[in-house]
Amino acid sequence: VGVGGDLAEIEGGAEVAVDANNDAVVVDPDEGTRSRVSASRDVEVTTERVETADGREIEVAANLGTPAELEGADAQGADGVGLYRTEFLFLDRESPPDESEQVETYVEALDAFPEGRVVVRTLDVGGDKPVQYLDLPDEENPFLGNRGVRRSLSDDDDLFETQLRALLRAAAEGTGTLSVMFPLVATVEELDAALERVDEVASDLDDEGVPHARPELGVMVETPAAALLADEFASRVDFLSIGTNDLAQYVMAAARENDAVAHLHDPRHPPVLRAINRSIEAAHDNDAWIGMCGEMAGDPELTELLVGLGLDELSMSAVTIPDVKTRIEAIDTADARDSADRALAASTKEEVRRILDQEP
Repeated sequence: VGVGGDLAEIEGGAEVAVDANNDAVVVDPDEGTRSRVSASRDVEVTTERVETADGREIEVAANLGTPAELEGADAQGADGVGLYRTEFLFLDRESPPDESEQVETYVEALDAFPEGRVVVRTLDVGGDKPVQYLDLPDEENPFLGNRGVRRSLSDDDDLFETQLRALLRAAAEGTGTLSVMFPLVATVEELDAALERVDEVASDLDDEGVPHARPELGVMVETPAAALLADEFASRVDFLSIGTNDLAQYVMAAARENDAVAHLHDPRHPPVLRAINRSIEAAHDNDAWIGMCGEMAGDPELTELLVGLGLDELSMSAVTIPDVKTRIEAIDTADARDSADRALAASTKEEVRRILDQEP
């Protein structure tokens, strides 16, 4: 996270206050600092869906990794789940979860949001997510290696089939709306192959007489290739979801874990904004909805920009949901679009910052 070597100087068990807006960590905070930190979280939770000041509804969902986080997301006012990271079902165990266990997990999430949407990402291992019972290669640059849908269509085909069976069964059993998206898709061939696997699994379940339903299907936009192919992708699926953490990393050629290039890993850089905008336009041109599930979506300072760009859904860490919902309700869509247009025309991140901060 770019804290640096000072983190090692803090004794285990010490209490700290984190001021992320000002890049500050205060060890053993005094009462004044404690009060200021507590006051900054004094935001009313809104359990209802929210609209902009001029009546445009924006879905605000939570990013989750485990069933234990469902209750917290609901308590923070999440409309649903915009990113369910299913790889956490596969980590820290000696064998993968079977079909029944997965069905139970997905249905639990759907039942937690009976009037909402739960977007499940299919297995995304490799990169920074090793799994001890899989034969994952020791790659020199795993983030650019065999991960995401690439493994699902090759080495992990059996796991992919089991997961798809569980998801289609859960779509029929759960009360909420299930959406399924494929990670790290970079080619039309990969997407077509993944969609074909869904059709094959549905046919197998039909033959077996197993109740199932076809969920919404989507693609994560987290590579420059996906942004450039967004038109082709959106014409084949129901939705797109922008993963800005990886998208910024790949567009700017700046590794997320490398402190030396941390300044480049910022979604306000013009090329990242333009990749996002291209994806949004492609989705809407093809009657698909589009959301964002990267960390950018949970930054209240960027909410007006994202609304102006035209996103239909924002998904984030549950703790930031109340702040983002409050921001949305104060936004005028026309003003937000004007600000977004000016940001898209900017040449530097500093220009973008000044526009968003309304500086001359």
